Amino acid sequence: MKAAVLRSSRAALRPCTSRHLVGRSYSSTESRPERKVAILGAAGGIGQPLALLLKLNPLISSLSLYDIANTPGVAADVSHINSRAQVAGYAGEEQLVEALDGSDVVIIPAGVPRKPGMTRDDLFKINAGIVKSLCTAIAKYCPNALVNMISNPVNSTVPIAAEVFKNAGTFDERKLFGVTTLDVVRAKTFYAGKVKVPVAEVNVPVVGGHAGITILPIFCHDPNPGSMTGNARAVSKGHPTYAKPQNKHIKRTIYSKIHSIS
Repeated sequence: MKAAVLRSSRAALRPCTSRHLVGRSYSSTESRPERKVAILGAAGGIGQPLALLLKLNPLISSLSLYDIANTPGVAADVSHINSRAQVAGYAGEEQLVEALDGSDVVIIPAGVPRKPGMTRDDLFKINAGIVKSLCTAIAKYCPNALVNMISNPVNSTVPIAAEVFKNAGTFDERKLFGVTTLDVVRAKTFYAGKVKVPVAEVNVPVVGGHAGITILPIFCHDPNPGSMTGNARAVSKGHPTYAKPQNKHIKRTIYSKIHSIS
């Protein structure tokens, strides 16, 4: 009886030692390239969840977290996630060079967030200097990196970055991006609620900029057509700029643009 149980156990364990399984395990790691990603502003409200998501990305081998303060603590927490990327935290201007050195991708959520009553002009006065300083360092220490700008106002911070890179002789229009994914996410969510379909079935691209009337949702790509004016109202309902009575002209401008392309 014992011999039969032993033979059965050996048979059950045999597939675990398959050469096919072992070979697949090695090939899945050896084929991955080394990629370093740096987050400038990693201790903030956007930087922390962004660091978490990037740590889970198997394509990243090194994750560099930089901010003016509190970054080592954030880096320690993120580093405990059981994924491939090695995490390092850097704080203060004196460590910016080390944070950027060798980076393939740089993401910039640094700066102050927009607060109630604050215009984008007010935001610009504060964040413009921060972006200029960071981009000057990027041009010097990782000039070939892909740069993703999240710091608001994106319509203005991206041109600032471009001018800094031009002055340094490192500008490449293919490697500088303004991240406006939030507009697409909101447009899809509001529109799906309006036409009462699952948000996964919605396709509402957003073109233009990231402020005021430059945000333009395109409804003609969606398979669930409806009233263009109604769609625009649905998408803009959650935006504080559009909700103000004195900014009705913004709504009219959006409607006219949508009608002109539909």
